[in-house]
Amino acid sequence: MRLGVNIDHVATIREARKTDEPDPVAAAVLVELAGADGIVCHLREDRRHLQDRDLYLLKEMVRSHLNLEMAATMEMTDIATKVKPDMATIVPEKREEITTEGGLNVVNNFDLIKDTTMKLRESGIIVSLFVDPDLEQIKASAKAGADYIELHTGKYAEAEDAKTQEEELEKIQSMAFAGVKLGLGVSAGHGLTYLNVQGIARLDKIEELNIGHSIISRSVFTGIERAVLDMIDLINN
Repeated sequence: MRLGVNIDHVATIREARKTDEPDPVAAAVLVELAGADGIVCHLREDRRHLQDRDLYLLKEMVRSHLNLEMAATMEMTDIATKVKPDMATIVPEKREEITTEGGLNVVNNFDLIKDTTMKLRESGIIVSLFVDPDLEQIKASAKAGADYIELHTGKYAEAEDAKTQEEELEKIQSMAFAGVKLGLGVSAGHGLTYLNVQGIARLDKIEELNIGHSIISRSVFTGIERAVLDMIDLINN
């Protein structure tokens, strides 16, 4: 199972002081050297952490796999088709949210999602849709022309008891199989930490986990290389 590391929160620290450090591009280089399989970043409409400059530099520097998280807007589609990351993951986005609160509603926004997906794919970009583990959303994702789905693991991560956590794991596993049956690649992420990642890592058909906040948080104390290596070890074991 591959690990994609989201480096947004390195930029969050930088933007707290509106200065030039720490540099998320430098963090991406160290993450790759530590053995991660890809770099994930989210260029938000309000530019609360990553900036356009970061994205262009990441495209030049990343040697593994660059996954751009983006809203389905004309502005972000134009930027993505210029930068040409290896993958674009379309996510829901609200200015008032602290972090992404749930999966993309592909069913209710089908025409917009399909149009955005087609434009990205025409530029040679692999497209993933960030969705809840819900069969109708996964069917709509396949119909919209996506290459991948990323299953939202937030409810699993936030489960308050073992029974609820197990129910969410079963749902994620079932929807991973459904995605593969529909011809989609499957990844997963959101809210995954060093304490809960192994439950997801044991599941079949999930190719990649995308994790950010927990790794960047640990790196404050251990350094980013050690934080990445610790997560890789948990996923592989």
